[in-house]
Amino acid sequence: MIFKAFPLVAIAVFFSLVSTHAEEDRLVLLGASYGKNVLAICEADGTVLWKHDTEGPQKGHAGHHDVHLLSNGNVLFHDSWTVTKEITPAKEVIWTYDSANNGGNKGKKVDVHAFARLENGNTVIVESSVGRIIHVDPSGKIVKRIPLGEGGRKKTRLMRILDNGNYLACAENPGVVTEYDGEGNIVWEYEIGTRVYGAIRLKNGNTMICSGSGNSVVEVSPEKEVVWKIEKTVPGTDIQLGWMTTLQELPNGNIVVGNCHAGEGQPQIFEITKDKEVVWEFDEWDLVGNGLACWQILEGEQAKLVRGKLAD
Repeated sequence: MIFKAFPLVAIAVFFSLVSTHAEEDRLVLLGASYGKNVLAICEADGTVLWKHDTEGPQKGHAGHHDVHLLSNGNVLFHDSWTVTKEITPAKEVIWTYDSANNGGNKGKKVDVHAFARLENGNTVIVESSVGRIIHVDPSGKIVKRIPLGEGGRKKTRLMRILDNGNYLACAENPGVVTEYDGEGNIVWEYEIGTRVYGAIRLKNGNTMICSGSGNSVVEVSPEKEVVWKIEKTVPGTDIQLGWMTTLQELPNGNIVVGNCHAGEGQPQIFEITKDKEVVWEFDEWDLVGNGLACWQILEGEQAKLVRGKLAD
């Protein structure tokens, strides 16, 4: 009995140590709006290592709907609906693109909620309302245009570039997650029917969706079958699901979830296993308030890079 039980105990201790190590290594890059207006890098326990005050609301709205750590250690972010920026750890803005005044958009309604940097140095920007995805080179020249679909699909939230080069974009109305190819053709789509915010393609080929106003996180298969879901609350916890936003799949298979507008006393981010066990929470109300929509978990080489940059 003792001999058989020992390996199980050893395995449990091993995974506990791995989890603890990952949390100690973890950093959180975040952008908060709704009066907080801050870009920050924090330890997993919320300790602020770096902070940059941003523009804040413009015309009655707030920015910060996407944020990315770049391979050079800089941060790609926005603090208004139209201007995408790259900033160094020394807080020098070294690249800017204004979607309101470039690419034929002057005088048009346009807002930006999502963007990404490609390995070739170009920046992918989703221009909502005008309804297109553009690739912009370092000089600010548009080198590629991909149209978004009709029927409300032009008003977007998050977009992620898939391993196959396609674009996975979320549209608030009619509440769909759409995969576009490089020409703008729709190759896959799932209608969730809420003001959907974020979606990612998991390693298993399924799509995990943060439903925005639906107060849920839903995993669907390529055949559009729901295979995993949490809604309103996380089972066995006191966590209430608010406006569900950003998602990230960790190497261990756990999912990190953005829980915006959930109110004081609720985590703004949490990590959950596929068994629906919450193993980490980020609750920094004083720093981010009720408006933390975008963030990125940094571990391994990314965390090492940032720590080195901040130590310079």
